[in-house]
Amino acid sequence: MLAWIFLPIYIAGQVTTMPEYLRRRFGGRRISITLAVLYLFIYVFTKISVDIYSGAIFIQQSLHWDLYLAIVGLLAITALYTVAGGLAAVIYTDALQTGIMLTGSFILMGYSFAVVGGMEGLKEKYFLALASNRSTNSSCGLPREDAFHIFRDPVTSDLPWPGIFFGMSIPSLWYWCTDQVIVQRSLAAKNLSHAKGGSLMAAYLKILPLFIMVFPGMVSRVLFPDEVACANPDVCQSICSNPSGCSDIAYPKLVLELLPTGLRGLMMAVMVAALMSSLTSIFNSSSTIFTMDIWTHFRPQASERELMIVGRVFVLVLVLVSILWIPVVQASQGGQLFIYIQSISSYLQPPVAVVFILACFWKRTNEKGAFSGLILGLFLGLVRLVLDFIYVQPRCDQPDERPAVVKDVHYLYFSMILSSTTLVTVCAVSWLTDPPSKEMVSRLTWFSRHDPIVQKEQVQPAATLSHNGIPEATDTSFQLEMAQDNSSKAHSGDGIHKQSKMVKAILCLCGMEDKGREEAPTRMEAVIVSLEENPIVKALLDVNCIICISCAIFLWGYFA
Repeated sequence: MLAWIFLPIYIAGQVTTMPEYLRRRFGGRRISITLAVLYLFIYVFTKISVDIYSGAIFIQQSLHWDLYLAIVGLLAITALYTVAGGLAAVIYTDALQTGIMLTGSFILMGYSFAVVGGMEGLKEKYFLALASNRSTNSSCGLPREDAFHIFRDPVTSDLPWPGIFFGMSIPSLWYWCTDQVIVQRSLAAKNLSHAKGGSLMAAYLKILPLFIMVFPGMVSRVLFPDEVACANPDVCQSICSNPSGCSDIAYPKLVLELLPTGLRGLMMAVMVAALMSSLTSIFNSSSTIFTMDIWTHFRPQASERELMIVGRVFVLVLVLVSILWIPVVQASQGGQLFIYIQSISSYLQPPVAVVFILACFWKRTNEKGAFSGLILGLFLGLVRLVLDFIYVQPRCDQPDERPAVVKDVHYLYFSMILSSTTLVTVCAVSWLTDPPSKEMVSRLTWFSRHDPIVQKEQVQPAATLSHNGIPEATDTSFQLEMAQDNSSKAHSGDGIHKQSKMVKAILCLCGMEDKGREEAPTRMEAVIVSLEENPIVKALLDVNCIICISCAIFLWGYFA
């Protein structure tokens, strides 16, 4: 959906950040500022803290370090990684690591199925994989009877099928079609066909986790039930430093115990490197959003050097907050990392997704309607989020005394309620207020993406970012067109003055060595500016898209 539906709209509107798209589509700044702040919260809750925690688990299991010592080690290496290169470095290293990870993952899958006797052996042995320390009088630690089904009971299951089909689709659409981290990479493509090809490759790769991650994770429970399926809080605390459960260590445990020595080391190194790569990508996007959409709002005359330093400092703040959030990640949702991510996403992302959908496909959507729906949806989502943190899910051997809205309304059903509420609010307010001007619709919706470019009469302020084709493709993601003016004005008439070693070190760390004062910042290559495609390439991509969708539908039906 990103490459075929949303990306052509972003390209036609010549936008480089998602808050910027809403600012152009609706005018004003309150929606873009709200969205920018929300993105940063989501990055802390579901991306940075989760990535740090996941990487620390790998290091903890392999080196037997304390969890927080492992976090410090991971962040120290990531800091060097981040300073050395930007988004381009992330993309190239991701491509290399993907090949190595796929090779290692397929080998691990082969080893896993060979040990348990194939798929039939896994289905038989999985339900017998019980921890020896569990109480025989309790249901704690028992595998779910519907473990091999995607579509589960709509009332009693942990993942009800209506919620999977509808409730999870909205947050997924937000992640893949409107998240800055994902869209930023697509906008860095050479042309629309390249972006479609990259999205297709990612879509094919997304089919694989069921086979190379989920099933091997289930094999890990069969092989190591006392660790992966531990049911005693004290035992779990000693094994993985998490009394809620140790299911999160299933994959690293399998890598460390099943693979031969050389391949084991390679897989561990690549997995940790991939997590660091993910972190640097998130750092790049979050600092871009903060500096370009928030900092420049309060300091419109900020220089390029100031923006670079502010971006670096803000990343440090994000990291500190994320580390402080890790204990909450451990304790939430019974210690299951996947469920934690999905629940947070279901509370915060649906209102944003609905606003983007209506902005792209309904010309009548205006700023008042979008802002009203966004604020109402976020308020309801935050209320449910706070209730989830106040009333923590009890262990299976304890009575559930949480309020009905937390206990009985599944987070995926709440996502559906949130989406519907936001949709009704945006539509109602938009109908009852003035329609948006033609300038706010032209080339910014699906139906107007081919409109001729309208030259605006007003001149953009010198302090705003030139969104006319500047992608965030390098570490200096914050270049402004006014940087040349600032560099000429700053210290004008002054001679070359000496700087202290500390100042030089700080500027070097922030990628702003003194040579930047002498050389005018070069204009970066433009983002994709045309929606035109080679007919043969376009047809080939369309056929592949249909094949990919057919594969996904088949797998959904087969494992339903």
